[in-house]
Amino acid sequence: MRSKVYRGLLYPCLFLFWGVNMSLREIRDCFERSPVIAAIPNTALQNALDSQAEILFILKISLLEVKETIKKAHLSGKKIFIHIDLADGIGKDKTGVEYLARLGADGIISTRGQLIRYANDFGLITVQRFFALDSKGVDSIEDMLESTKPDLIEIMPGIASKVIERFVSKGIPVIAGGLIETKQEVTEALKNGAEAISTGKAELWYI
Repeated sequence: MRSKVYRGLLYPCLFLFWGVNMSLREIRDCFERSPVIAAIPNTALQNALDSQAEILFILKISLLEVKETIKKAHLSGKKIFIHIDLADGIGKDKTGVEYLARLGADGIISTRGQLIRYANDFGLITVQRFFALDSKGVDSIEDMLESTKPDLIEIMPGIASKVIERFVSKGIPVIAGGLIETKQEVTEALKNGAEAISTGKAELWYI
């Protein structure tokens, strides 16, 4: 069982790593080597498997495909995260999360706090996705993090540099996602403190 403590969002977070969090360290090592995540529908899987991206975010997949997709990703040496909110046929509940854990998914992506909590309990690496649409919404992110405690957060759009800097300054690992279409935008997001960026632009997977 892992322990993860957020000592108030006005101060750097303290992460204590046990057991499954060795996998979280591995994920962050992947970011060091290859900071661009291939964020794709399952139909683009082969292109992502052939790329230099070490981590895959599967944004669209069906119940019938997920087992084989996880197997192919691991055989290619990739880490794979399933966006459970967008997965057809997989329950958006505790059973759905457990199903992905049993199939060997490395983690899940979700906007839903309860699914993040379930995934934490099942030992999956968790990425909670947030949309930084206005200042009020950004403030609400801090409140939610106190209860969900994801391993990583994904801020969308990824070009929201001030928002990235805000959470990085508080010790929260950030992935920048959405509207990142150029190498310059990748570099800018990383410069602002993001640990990685997620994109469907295949030419950026080779950075």
